[in-house]
Amino acid sequence: MWTYVIRRTLQAIPTLLVISFLVFSLLYITPGDPVELILGTEDRKITPEQRAIVEAEWGLDKPFFERYVNFLARAIRGDLGTSYATGQDVFDSVMQRMPATLKLMAASMVLSLLISLPLGILAAIKHNSIWDSIATALATVGISLPRFWFGLVLIITFSLKLGWLPSMGSANLDQGLGPFLKFLILPAASLALSMAAVQTRMIRSSMLDVLGQDYVRYARSKGLKERAVLYGHALKNAMIPVITTIGGEIGGLLGGAVVTEQIFSWPGVGRLTVNSITKRDYPMIQGITLLLCFSYLMINLIVDILYGFIDPRIRLSKKD
Repeated sequence: MWTYVIRRTLQAIPTLLVISFLVFSLLYITPGDPVELILGTEDRKITPEQRAIVEAEWGLDKPFFERYVNFLARAIRGDLGTSYATGQDVFDSVMQRMPATLKLMAASMVLSLLISLPLGILAAIKHNSIWDSIATALATVGISLPRFWFGLVLIITFSLKLGWLPSMGSANLDQGLGPFLKFLILPAASLALSMAAVQTRMIRSSMLDVLGQDYVRYARSKGLKERAVLYGHALKNAMIPVITTIGGEIGGLLGGAVVTEQIFSWPGVGRLTVNSITKRDYPMIQGITLLLCFSYLMINLIVDILYGFIDPRIRLSKKD
């Protein structure tokens, strides 16, 4: 197992190198003068002396590849540079916002599973029935609706019209579980919709495939209760493709949270990303993108490792 983990980790290194190069190149392909952004003097001219001082201080006077090597060396040490807009360390700024994003992602994932597991299992058990049609129709609608549109509908319905929940902002757990959940429900539901739809269809498809296998028929022929057959034999084996889907959905959450956090004014990494793009804060954008890509690769690695624990038929040999 450890050999497999090490090999998969090493395989991710070239991908990270390519991503880091593309992220660093962002500074050269986007409009705007970094010196003007740093000094905040876009409306007036900068003297050659001022430009030379700023370029020397921020390393902008060095060749492209030398700057990239320095950027990569600092990134390996956890130094992602300094924000043009705030002058704060990029890594520290992202880590301050990360807990809020992780709370939102965890709540969205739990909510999506609470919806998709019962619906997917019910649709498989009641195949070709009215319940199957309803579950499939709901999943299709969930996939079709854009997250940002659904988020606006939730705000209009539950905040503006009914007044049950706040439309924006957040609360910490130390302020109480009730206030924290009130602010969390709407953005979590907005993110969970499309995830639950995809997971419902995948669970239904996987369960239908597994329920037709010989070992499930054999378990039923032994007189096992239907609950034991479904949850002890069928569901466990049906979760392999579902876990792949969930892993991809978690990575998608990192991108989907950008729009959702902005709509609900949730103080996470997504909102920080939008604000940084608005201010053309390139070091912050580069740092956030690099960290999100790294997180996505780690999620895929964890998903691959989970295969060996969930399905006993999978064996991770030295060759595999």
